[in-house]
Amino acid sequence: MPASKRDQLLATAERLFYEQGFHATGIDRIVADAGVVRMTLYNHFTSKEALIMAVLQARHERFIASLDAAATSASPGNMTRAIIEAHGRWLEHYSQYGCIMVKAMGEFAEHSTEIHALAVAAKTDLLARLEAAVTRDKLGHHDGLARRLFVVLEGSNTTVALFGIQTALLDTRAVTDALLAAARSRTS
Repeated sequence: MPASKRDQLLATAERLFYEQGFHATGIDRIVADAGVVRMTLYNHFTSKEALIMAVLQARHERFIASLDAAATSASPGNMTRAIIEAHGRWLEHYSQYGCIMVKAMGEFAEHSTEIHALAVAAKTDLLARLEAAVTRDKLGHHDGLARRLFVVLEGSNTTVALFGIQTALLDTRAVTDALLAAARSRTS
C-alpha cells in the first residue's frame, strides 16, 4: 500500500531536517523531494513549525515504542540493560549523525518554545523510562543511577557522530556495564 501524502511529507521532512538542519531546510526542498505540491503540504500542516512538531512527535513515538518493546520483553532484572541495548539499536539504525531532538533543542531554544519544549519532553521520557527500569531491576536505591545512565546514553548520541557507531556503542556498553555492575555489587 503506498504511503499517504502526509506520511510521505513526514518521512521526507524528517530525513532532510535530520541531514541538513531545520532552518537550513526550506519548504520548497521538502515538497520537491516528497514529489508533492506546496498546497499538499499546507493541506496537512498549517506551517513549517507544525511540520517540524509532527516530525519530532512521530520520531519520538517510534523511539519510545522501541524502548517500551525492549522493556516489556526483558527478563526479570534486565529491564535497564534492555533499554540501553534498544537505545544502541536506535542509534545504529536511525541516529548515526546524532540526536534530532538535541538538534531541535539547539536550533529552537531561542526561536520556538513549543518545539524546544517538545524536544526537552522527549529527553525527559527517556530519563523516566530509565528510572522505571532501575526501580524494576531493584537498583532504584542507588541515588542518581538512572540519571548517570541517561548521561551516558546522551553522550553516545554525540559521540556516534564523532567516533562512529561501533566505537560509540562499544564505549557506551563498557560504561553502562560498569555502572550497573557497581550498583549490583552494592545491592548484594
